[in-house]
Amino acid sequence: KLSARENIIKALNEINWRERGKTISVRINSLDTHYMYRDVVDIMEQVGDKIDTILVPKVGTDSDVYTVDCLLTQIENQKKFKNKVGIECLIETALGMSNIKEIARSSSRLEALHFGVADYAASLRARTTVIGGLNPDYPGDQWHHGLSQLVMTCRAYGLRAIDGPFGDFKDPDAYVASAKRAAAIGIEGKWAIHPSQIDLANKVFSPPVAEVNRAKKILEELDKAAKEGKGAAQLDGRMIDAASARMAENIVNINKLIESK
Repeated sequence: KLSARENIIKALNEINWRERGKTISVRINSLDTHYMYRDVVDIMEQVGDKIDTILVPKVGTDSDVYTVDCLLTQIENQKKFKNKVGIECLIETALGMSNIKEIARSSSRLEALHFGVADYAASLRARTTVIGGLNPDYPGDQWHHGLSQLVMTCRAYGLRAIDGPFGDFKDPDAYVASAKRAAAIGIEGKWAIHPSQIDLANKVFSPPVAEVNRAKKILEELDKAAKEGKGAAQLDGRMIDAASARMAENIVNINKLIESK
Protein backbone atom coordinates (compact mmCIF):
# COMPACT_ATOMS: atom_id res chain seq x y z
CA LYS A 1 0.00 0.00 0.00
CA LEU A 2 2.74 2.46 0.94
CA SER A 3 4.92 1.64 -2.07
CA ALA A 4 1.90 1.93 -4.38
CA ARG A 5 1.24 5.44 -3.06
CA GLU A 6 4.88 6.39 -3.57
CA ASN A 7 4.87 4.96 -7.10
CA ILE A 8 1.78 7.00 -8.01
CA ILE A 9 3.39 10.21 -6.81
CA LYS A 10 6.62 9.40 -8.64
CA ALA A 11 4.86 8.53 -11.90
CA LEU A 12 2.78 11.70 -11.86
CA ASN A 13 5.81 13.86 -11.12
CA GLU A 14 8.05 12.28 -13.75
CA ILE A 15 5.58 12.04 -16.66
CA ASN A 16 3.26 14.75 -17.97
CA TRP A 17 0.22 12.59 -18.65
CA ARG A 18 -1.97 15.49 -19.71
CA GLU A 19 0.43 16.32 -22.54
CA ARG A 20 -0.22 12.76 -23.70
CA GLY A 21 -3.96 13.37 -23.65
CA LYS A 22 -4.63 11.20 -20.61
CA THR A 23 -7.20 11.71 -17.88
CA ILE A 24 -5.78 10.71 -14.50
CA SER A 25 -7.93 9.01 -11.87
CA VAL A 26 -6.31 7.71 -8.69
CA ARG A 27 -7.96 4.93 -6.71
CA ILE A 28 -7.38 5.40 -3.00
CA ASN A 29 -7.92 2.83 -0.27
CA SER A 30 -11.37 2.60 1.28
CA LEU A 31 -12.48 4.59 4.31
CA ASP A 32 -12.50 1.48 6.49
CA THR A 33 -8.69 1.22 6.23
CA HIS A 34 -6.02 3.28 7.97
CA TYR A 35 -4.45 4.06 4.58
CA MET A 36 -7.19 6.31 3.23
CA TYR A 37 -6.28 9.51 5.06
CA ARG A 38 -2.63 9.48 4.01
CA ASP A 39 -3.60 8.43 0.49
CA VAL A 40 -5.65 11.59 0.07
CA VAL A 41 -3.29 13.93 1.94
CA ASP A 42 0.01 12.73 0.44
CA ILE A 43 -1.25 12.40 -3.12
CA MET A 44 -3.19 15.66 -3.11
CA GLU A 45 -0.48 17.72 -1.42
CA GLN A 46 2.28 16.42 -3.71
CA VAL A 47 0.54 15.88 -7.07
CA GLY A 48 -3.01 17.15 -6.60
CA ASP A 49 -2.65 19.56 -9.50
CA LYS A 50 -1.80 16.65 -11.80
CA ILE A 51 -4.86 14.45 -11.24
CA ASP A 52 -8.44 14.75 -12.47
CA THR A 53 -10.43 12.49 -10.14
CA ILE A 54 -10.18 10.40 -6.99
CA LEU A 55 -11.84 6.98 -7.15
CA VAL A 56 -13.25 6.03 -3.74
CA PRO A 57 -13.85 2.29 -3.21
CA LYS A 58 -16.52 0.62 -1.07
CA VAL A 59 -18.66 3.74 -0.75
CA GLY A 60 -21.55 2.80 1.51
CA THR A 61 -23.18 6.10 2.46
CA ASP A 62 -23.21 9.74 1.40
CA SER A 63 -21.12 10.59 4.47
CA ASP A 64 -18.24 8.58 2.96
CA VAL A 65 -18.26 10.94 -0.01
CA TYR A 66 -18.53 13.98 2.28
CA THR A 67 -15.42 12.87 4.17
CA VAL A 68 -13.31 12.72 1.02
CA ASP A 69 -14.86 15.92 -0.35
CA CYS A 70 -14.00 17.77 2.86
CA LEU A 71 -10.36 16.64 2.75
CA LEU A 72 -10.04 17.62 -0.90
CA THR A 73 -11.52 21.06 -0.27
CA GLN A 74 -9.17 21.82 2.61
CA ILE A 75 -6.08 20.69 0.69
CA GLU A 76 -7.07 22.53 -2.48
CA ASN A 77 -7.62 25.74 -0.52
CA GLN A 78 -4.35 25.39 1.36
CA LYS A 79 -2.35 24.59 -1.80
CA LYS A 80 -4.26 27.21 -3.84
CA PHE A 81 -5.00 24.78 -6.68
CA LYS A 82 -6.86 26.34 -9.59
CA ASN A 83 -8.92 23.26 -10.50
CA LYS A 84 -11.14 21.08 -8.34
CA VAL A 85 -10.49 17.34 -8.32
CA GLY A 86 -13.55 15.23 -9.11
CA ILE A 87 -14.79 12.19 -7.22
CA GLU A 88 -15.81 8.81 -8.62
CA CYS A 89 -17.47 6.22 -6.38
CA LEU A 90 -17.12 2.46 -6.49
CA ILE A 91 -20.42 0.81 -5.55
CA GLU A 92 -19.45 -2.66 -4.39
CA THR A 93 -21.46 -3.52 -1.28
CA ALA A 94 -25.08 -4.18 -0.43
CA LEU A 95 -25.02 -1.04 1.72
CA GLY A 96 -23.72 1.09 -1.14
CA MET A 97 -26.32 -0.23 -3.56
CA SER A 98 -29.08 0.37 -1.00
CA ASN A 99 -27.93 3.99 -0.59
CA ILE A 100 -27.01 4.63 -4.22
CA LYS A 101 -29.41 7.55 -4.72
CA GLU A 102 -28.14 9.39 -1.64
CA ILE A 103 -24.56 8.74 -2.78
CA ALA A 104 -25.30 10.03 -6.29
CA ARG A 105 -26.44 13.42 -4.99
CA SER A 106 -23.88 13.70 -2.17
CA SER A 107 -21.33 16.04 -3.77
CA SER A 108 -20.97 18.49 -6.63
CA ARG A 109 -17.59 16.86 -7.27
CA LEU A 110 -19.17 13.52 -8.15
CA GLU A 111 -18.64 12.51 -11.78
CA ALA A 112 -19.20 8.75 -12.06
CA LEU A 113 -20.34 5.58 -10.34
CA HIS A 114 -18.51 2.28 -10.93
CA PHE A 115 -19.87 -1.22 -10.34
CA GLY A 116 -17.43 -3.29 -8.27
CA VAL A 117 -18.70 -6.76 -9.02
CA ALA A 118 -16.21 -8.81 -6.98
CA ASP A 119 -16.79 -7.25 -3.57
CA TYR A 120 -20.47 -6.79 -4.43
CA ALA A 121 -20.75 -10.55 -4.95
CA ALA A 122 -19.02 -11.16 -1.63
CA SER A 123 -21.32 -8.68 0.09
CA LEU A 124 -24.37 -10.53 -1.24
CA ARG A 125 -22.80 -13.94 -0.51
CA ALA A 126 -23.41 -14.71 -4.16
CA ARG A 127 -21.89 -17.78 -5.76
CA THR A 128 -19.57 -16.89 -8.61
CA THR A 129 -17.24 -18.75 -10.96
CA VAL A 130 -15.12 -15.83 -12.19
CA ILE A 131 -15.07 -12.13 -11.30
CA GLY A 132 -17.76 -10.50 -13.42
CA GLY A 133 -18.72 -13.76 -15.06
CA LEU A 134 -22.00 -15.64 -15.02
CA ASN A 135 -22.93 -18.56 -12.80
CA PRO A 136 -24.46 -21.29 -14.99
CA ASP A 137 -26.84 -22.15 -12.14
CA TYR A 138 -28.51 -18.74 -12.48
CA PRO A 139 -31.01 -18.42 -15.36
CA GLY A 140 -29.77 -15.17 -16.85
CA ASP A 141 -27.39 -12.38 -15.88
CA GLN A 142 -26.99 -12.33 -12.11
CA TRP A 143 -25.48 -8.81 -12.25
CA HIS A 144 -28.34 -7.27 -14.24
CA HIS A 145 -30.16 -5.81 -11.24
CA GLY A 146 -27.08 -4.12 -9.80
CA LEU A 147 -25.98 -2.68 -13.13
CA SER A 148 -29.51 -1.52 -13.94
CA GLN A 149 -29.78 0.26 -10.58
CA LEU A 150 -26.44 1.92 -11.17
CA VAL A 151 -27.13 3.13 -14.70
CA MET A 152 -30.63 4.34 -13.81
CA THR A 153 -29.25 6.35 -10.89
CA CYS A 154 -26.47 7.81 -13.02
CA ARG A 155 -28.93 8.95 -15.67
CA ALA A 156 -31.18 10.51 -13.02
CA TYR A 157 -28.33 12.52 -11.48
CA GLY A 158 -26.14 13.28 -14.50
CA LEU A 159 -23.26 10.91 -13.75
CA ARG A 160 -21.27 8.47 -15.88
CA ALA A 161 -22.00 4.76 -15.40
CA ILE A 162 -19.01 2.41 -15.55
CA ASP A 163 -18.92 -1.39 -15.28
CA GLY A 164 -16.13 -2.99 -13.26
CA PRO A 165 -13.66 -5.79 -13.92
CA PHE A 166 -13.84 -9.14 -15.65
CA GLY A 167 -11.33 -11.40 -13.97
CA ASP A 168 -10.44 -13.97 -16.63
CA PHE A 169 -8.25 -11.91 -18.95
CA LYS A 170 -7.41 -15.05 -20.95
CA ASP A 171 -11.03 -15.30 -22.13
CA PRO A 172 -11.60 -12.35 -24.49
CA ASP A 173 -14.93 -13.69 -25.76
CA ALA A 174 -16.39 -13.75 -22.25
CA TYR A 175 -15.07 -10.23 -21.60
CA VAL A 176 -16.72 -8.95 -24.78
CA ALA A 177 -19.99 -10.70 -23.90
CA SER A 178 -19.95 -9.09 -20.45
CA ALA A 179 -19.20 -5.66 -21.95
CA LYS A 180 -21.99 -6.01 -24.52
CA ARG A 181 -24.53 -6.87 -21.82
CA ALA A 182 -23.50 -3.75 -19.92
CA ALA A 183 -23.52 -1.53 -23.01
CA ALA A 184 -27.01 -2.76 -23.95
CA ILE A 185 -28.51 -1.24 -20.80
CA GLY A 186 -26.66 2.08 -21.04
CA ILE A 187 -23.31 1.53 -19.31
CA GLU A 188 -20.65 3.79 -20.86
CA GLY A 189 -17.46 1.86 -20.24
CA LYS A 190 -15.83 -1.10 -18.54
CA TRP A 191 -12.63 -1.64 -16.60
CA ALA A 192 -9.63 -3.23 -18.28
CA ILE A 193 -7.48 -5.04 -15.73
CA HIS A 194 -5.08 -6.33 -18.39
CA PRO A 195 -3.68 -4.65 -21.53
CA SER A 196 -5.40 -7.26 -23.70
CA GLN A 197 -8.80 -5.96 -22.55
CA ILE A 198 -8.29 -2.32 -23.56
CA ASP A 199 -9.00 -2.67 -27.28
CA LEU A 200 -11.92 -5.00 -26.53
CA ALA A 201 -13.56 -2.40 -24.30
CA ASN A 202 -12.96 0.42 -26.76
CA LYS A 203 -14.52 -1.59 -29.58
CA VAL A 204 -17.65 -2.51 -27.62
CA PHE A 205 -18.34 0.95 -26.23
CA SER A 206 -17.51 2.88 -29.42
CA PRO A 207 -20.57 3.17 -31.69
CA PRO A 208 -20.06 1.33 -35.01
CA VAL A 209 -19.91 3.49 -38.14
CA ALA A 210 -23.24 2.12 -39.37
CA GLU A 211 -24.89 3.02 -36.05
CA VAL A 212 -23.48 6.55 -36.15
CA ASN A 213 -24.62 7.04 -39.75
CA ARG A 214 -28.11 5.80 -38.91
CA ALA A 215 -28.27 8.15 -35.91
CA LYS A 216 -27.35 11.10 -38.13
CA LYS A 217 -29.99 10.04 -40.65
CA ILE A 218 -32.62 9.89 -37.89
CA LEU A 219 -31.81 13.45 -36.87
CA GLU A 220 -31.93 14.61 -40.48
CA GLU A 221 -35.33 13.01 -41.13
CA LEU A 222 -36.80 14.41 -37.91
CA ASP A 223 -35.46 17.85 -38.74
CA LYS A 224 -37.22 17.67 -42.11
CA ALA A 225 -40.43 16.51 -40.41
CA ALA A 226 -40.26 19.36 -37.89
CA LYS A 227 -39.98 21.91 -40.69
CA GLU A 228 -43.14 20.40 -42.17
CA GLY A 229 -44.92 20.71 -38.82
CA LYS A 230 -44.82 16.99 -38.08
CA GLY A 231 -43.92 15.48 -34.70
CA ALA A 232 -42.78 12.14 -36.11
CA ALA A 233 -41.29 10.65 -39.26
CA GLN A 234 -40.34 7.28 -40.70
CA LEU A 235 -37.04 5.69 -41.62
CA ASP A 236 -36.72 2.30 -43.29
CA GLY A 237 -40.38 1.61 -42.64
CA ARG A 238 -40.20 2.36 -38.91
CA MET A 239 -41.59 5.30 -36.97
CA ILE A 240 -39.10 7.71 -35.41
CA ASP A 241 -39.99 10.50 -32.97
CA ALA A 242 -38.58 12.68 -30.19
CA ALA A 243 -37.43 9.64 -28.21
CA SER A 244 -35.61 8.39 -31.31
CA ALA A 245 -33.93 11.79 -31.56
CA ARG A 246 -32.66 11.64 -27.98
CA MET A 247 -31.17 8.19 -28.53
CA ALA A 248 -29.62 9.30 -31.82
CA GLU A 249 -28.14 12.41 -30.20
CA ASN A 250 -26.52 10.24 -27.54
CA ILE A 251 -24.81 8.14 -30.20
CA VAL A 252 -23.66 11.16 -32.21
CA ASN A 253 -22.34 12.93 -29.11
CA ILE A 254 -20.44 9.85 -27.93
CA ASN A 255 -18.88 9.53 -31.37
CA LYS A 256 -17.84 13.20 -31.32
CA LEU A 257 -16.15 12.74 -27.94
CA ILE A 258 -14.27 9.69 -29.18
CA GLU A 259 -13.15 11.48 -32.35
CA SER A 260 -11.95 14.47 -30.30
CA LYS A 261 -9.48 12.21 -28.50
